[in-house]
Amino acid sequence: MAIFPLRIRDLRYQPNGREVLAGIDLDLGDEGITLILGPNGAGKSVLLRAICGLVQPSSGRMLWGVEQGARPERGVMMVFQKPMMLRASVLHNVALGLKPFGLPRREREARAWAMLERVGLADRAGDSAPRLSGGEQQRLALARAWLTRPRLLLLDEPTASLDPSASAEVERIVREIRTDGTRILMVTHNLGQAMRLGDDIVFMSAGRVCEHTPTQRFFARPQSEAARLFIQGELPWRMRL
Repeated sequence: MAIFPLRIRDLRYQPNGREVLAGIDLDLGDEGITLILGPNGAGKSVLLRAICGLVQPSSGRMLWGVEQGARPERGVMMVFQKPMMLRASVLHNVALGLKPFGLPRREREARAWAMLERVGLADRAGDSAPRLSGGEQQRLALARAWLTRPRLLLLDEPTASLDPSASAEVERIVREIRTDGTRILMVTHNLGQAMRLGDDIVFMSAGRVCEHTPTQRFFARPQSEAARLFIQGELPWRMRL
């Protein structure tokens, strides 16, 4: 089943009566990197969880593909800010992503090894995954997701706790995944990162999408007052809008 276009209409999430998503409307095409920006509590991470099925919206619709069907069983993957690591080798952690595809163990491991080379972790293949640094664990999580060749990859602040060098490595991998044909939707608080990676920006505030626009236009001429104030607050030394 085709995934794109993905059309989200009036999506709401109100746990215990508290409005977290307040009527999200968003359209996503089949290529590029979209960065989601917004203040804490805007609903950014919750939106990703709703898209991948980890959160059940209170109301609204997500329409997938030309035939506008329900969420596909495969093709959507998510990587979290703090990825889960099995108490097993790095190689086993990556190969696990292929287990649902019914491939022989030897083939899974061969593909996993090749993927580890792409993310710069082949020399750690036999090490215990929980012993990796934070940046290495994030690269491992990206490798595990990338190996399944998802059509849509959701990234929830993958560099939030990483130093500049580790963040640069993650950004490199994200670009390669995009070049490989995967559509990426990524939450970040790093505006420099948004400028470097984003083809377009979704700005959220108070559970709503305030604007969705190409990256350069967003930073040069934000259309909403909330976005303008957000950029000023985050980058006061760069611009006054």
